[in-house]
Amino acid sequence: MIYQKRKRAIILLADGTIFHGKSIGTEGSAFGEVCFNTGTTGYQEIFTDPSYYGQLMVTTNAHIGNYGTKEDEVESDSIKISGLICKNFSFNYSRPSGDKSLEEFLKDNNLLAISDVDTRALVSHIRDHGAMNAVITTEVDNIEGLKKQLAEVPSMEGLELASQVSTKEPYYFGDENATYKIAALDIGIKKNILRNLAKRDAYIKVFPYNSKFEDLEAFQPDGYFLSNGPGDPEPLVEAQAVAKEIIKRDLPLFGICLGHQVIALANGISTYKMHNGHRGINHPVKNLVTTKGEITSQNHGFAINREETEAHPEIEITHVHLNDHTVAGIKMKHKNCFSVQYHPEASPGPNDSTYLFDEFIQNIKNK
Repeated sequence: MIYQKRKRAIILLADGTIFHGKSIGTEGSAFGEVCFNTGTTGYQEIFTDPSYYGQLMVTTNAHIGNYGTKEDEVESDSIKISGLICKNFSFNYSRPSGDKSLEEFLKDNNLLAISDVDTRALVSHIRDHGAMNAVITTEVDNIEGLKKQLAEVPSMEGLELASQVSTKEPYYFGDENATYKIAALDIGIKKNILRNLAKRDAYIKVFPYNSKFEDLEAFQPDGYFLSNGPGDPEPLVEAQAVAKEIIKRDLPLFGICLGHQVIALANGISTYKMHNGHRGINHPVKNLVTTKGEITSQNHGFAINREETEAHPEIEITHVHLNDHTVAGIKMKHKNCFSVQYHPEASPGPNDSTYLFDEFIQNIKNK
């Protein structure tokens, strides 16, 4: 591609601010909530993570695409972000094991992306003013029309998105002769979570987001899992009902991210939309049980209320985020249930948090 022939593009934020860039190839407009990820690697996993559904991703790393893409480095069956915003886009890649360039990968998924953006200024704006809806577009002469369309895009607050990314039909993962059986409620599950469970001698049946407890129970599982996912947890009343029933029966339950928030809501703890969320692969978390620090991968725009959690007689805070002291993990004092607000299956370098899968299996053994 010849740089000079690339089409002009802009980012128009809901507050009217405009940032300029160049189109990677695909033309048109893409709407969503603008957010940023601070990771230096793992862009393919980020783009295919169901938790990012409906979001325009700003990558803070200066170079994106330099190591291409690889067929098995995906977290779902397709790209889930609404669009990509970056500084320097590498049309060529240098990794010998790569399958194709990031440009080809984006084209295959018909994803709109723009580069040559002052991402430092854009991220600073988001940090100051909070995550908000935006549009990235090559229709640079239609500002007023785009503003009208943008005003009609629903806020992420109150938005139920699990139904957009969940499996339509139940499916199985792992070895059917494995020692343990786990029922997983898919509200946006990542493939690597399933890999980590299967690696620990578990056979998993994955259920659609609106399944009832009886559906999961019919599998006769040894444990239950509530997955990560996109959107606001409050509208997920069916998932909350499933969590309440599992907790009521004191069955082994583990939740990650959106699943963690669903477990909190099932216990009467409210959630709230964060100013700009946590998204990156270098977030520091303290395990209050072991007093050890963990370098974690995170992706969430909602959190659970800390004051309500501290006041809850049946809940213990097990992990806290060291940057802003938000709740990063909880467990129930008298039930076989725990959850975390980060991704233990992600391994951006450190594998500090994979022990959580071992704890879940141990809870199953001890039930």
